[in-house]
Amino acid sequence: MTIYDILKDSAYKTDQFSQESIETLNNRIIDKEDKKGKHYGVVDCLARKKQITLKPEEVVRQLLIDKLINEYGYPVSRMKLEFPVHFGREIKRADIVIMDKEHVESPYIIIEVKKPKLKDGKEQLKSYCNSTGAPIAVWCNGEQIAYYNRKDPNYFEEIRDIPKASQTLMDVISKRWTIKDLKENDVLQKDKISLKDKIKDLEDEVLANAGVDVFEECFKLIFAKLYDEFMSRRKPSRFLDFTNAGRTEFELKSATQELFNAANKKWKGVFEENTKIMLSPSHLSICVASLQSVKLFNSNLEVVDDAFEYLMSKSSKGEKGQFFTPRYVIEMCVRMLNPHKDEKMIDTACGSSGFPVHTIFNVWDKIADEEGRPKGELASLDEKPADYTDYVKENIFGIDFDEKAVRVARTLNLIAGDGHTNVLHLNTLDFERWDETAKQEDWLRTYSEGFWRLKDLSRDGYQEFDFDIVMANPPFAGDIKEKRILSRYELGQNEKGNTQNKVGRDVLFIERNIDFLKPGGRMAIVLPQGRFNNSSDKYIREYIAEKCRILAVVGLHGNTFKPHTGTKTSVLFVQKWDDVLCPRKDDYNIFFATQQKPGKDNSGDIIYVKRADGTKALDDNGHLVVEQDLYNHDGITGDGIAEAFAEFAKKEGLSFFQ
Repeated sequence: MTIYDILKDSAYKTDQFSQESIETLNNRIIDKEDKKGKHYGVVDCLARKKQITLKPEEVVRQLLIDKLINEYGYPVSRMKLEFPVHFGREIKRADIVIMDKEHVESPYIIIEVKKPKLKDGKEQLKSYCNSTGAPIAVWCNGEQIAYYNRKDPNYFEEIRDIPKASQTLMDVISKRWTIKDLKENDVLQKDKISLKDKIKDLEDEVLANAGVDVFEECFKLIFAKLYDEFMSRRKPSRFLDFTNAGRTEFELKSATQELFNAANKKWKGVFEENTKIMLSPSHLSICVASLQSVKLFNSNLEVVDDAFEYLMSKSSKGEKGQFFTPRYVIEMCVRMLNPHKDEKMIDTACGSSGFPVHTIFNVWDKIADEEGRPKGELASLDEKPADYTDYVKENIFGIDFDEKAVRVARTLNLIAGDGHTNVLHLNTLDFERWDETAKQEDWLRTYSEGFWRLKDLSRDGYQEFDFDIVMANPPFAGDIKEKRILSRYELGQNEKGNTQNKVGRDVLFIERNIDFLKPGGRMAIVLPQGRFNNSSDKYIREYIAEKCRILAVVGLHGNTFKPHTGTKTSVLFVQKWDDVLCPRKDDYNIFFATQQKPGKDNSGDIIYVKRADGTKALDDNGHLVVEQDLYNHDGITGDGIAEAFAEFAKKEGLSFFQ
């Protein structure tokens, strides 16, 4: 009988505990058998000095007791289990209570493991703390852990950790961190949770009733915190300023606004010049307390992108049928198109800039290999060499018609590209009016530099371009009905050569993306499965085959874009015909593959790879690994579709794999 056997069908996990602690408890388990022959485990409780049956909740409690003794130094004499908490005539029992050192009858820390969900557990903790006067509360289900300081009955502020037996609460609250401290104590890695989880908790606790635009206020705080971390790149000893330690609520409001203003000055074109943080001082204090232990700069941008996807899923992107593409799908596409440092790439419906950012990271890895440099953490605070930033400045572009998405994309691209971005707020399909847009003073102030670079790559009044690579997940929903726009597209005409009354938005994106490619250029585009199967869409398939060599079709799992939509999709890979790079053929091989491991469950929650003991696996940079078969993630998931295509491409002699 092991811990894994006991927890396997429960909501409780062991992610928060060291392997040594888990093995110690495993070795203490005594295997017993009941009258019906069913096996169960018991253990001698460290605190109660008696034998206890190990149910899932009790496993977590025993591991917490071990952690309190060996990591925090609390003696068993200060611990009480199943501590009675009085609510009038009703008595409830708190799982673990650490009593005050000086006032031994007064609860100091209350720890709750009964509720597997944070929201439920936190409400119970509040009631226990309010009833007993305990200043510190902890909730843990083994997978996540959260610490709170009770300031008054309606205000529980998240803190970074609980004090050790030798410390006071003020030691924990008042300590200021450097970037090194933040990296060592990053709550996302330490507690194996996501920034999205933190924001959802804030939304439940604070933001839903704060009378503000949740997207905008969270965006401002993330923006300010990114800048705070960025400012420590050249002076690691600098104390981080995104913290509420030792400040009144009003002092915090002023300091956070100053930090945001500095970020807005450094990274122009994301917020208006005089933008203010609209959260009240008390609401801001709770938000900063919750986010201050999160490290945003890391080896990729999934931490921030995951949060933005959640925030924007309630906004305009979903209504227009365009959703953030999962990063594991993006990574597969980038690996299959195999970009090089002298090639220019664009995403014509860039959303949060996932395709451009992953292209940047892929090429930076290749530059590092060529020059024998250590790869480092690509979206980290490491200052990038000039050839890295020059590549981004000259070669990477993005366009989107949704203003919020563009602001997110510019932020992520600025961070990844070390200060450079060519992400533009334009309607990709309505290129006829780009010059008109470019005459607007406010637009030009933000986008002029990138627009001139894009213009240099255009031909025929923005109808055709000279890009080597196009990657996009265009909006599926909605038809284009404007005759003025449809008249500029071959796929906007019927068999008789007359302009149609309406055409699917994604259909026009197919033609538009091919026009962005120079001869020999290649494209990856996410399309609804019907475009590959429907008899009525045969003319679209014939158009593609006339213009390009079809390289591959990869069927994505039906859960890929959940919870936003269950539309079945595939990724189409093509290369534009060219006498040198892709000579025209009538008969050639095409690579077909179908994703088997979904990456998400039926509710749209990401499925992570787990080790044999049930804990979540981490990659070389300490990030969770999605369970998918699209590509090999640091040797953890094994070779996938991208690796199989690379072998296919080499055998076929495709130009970009030679």
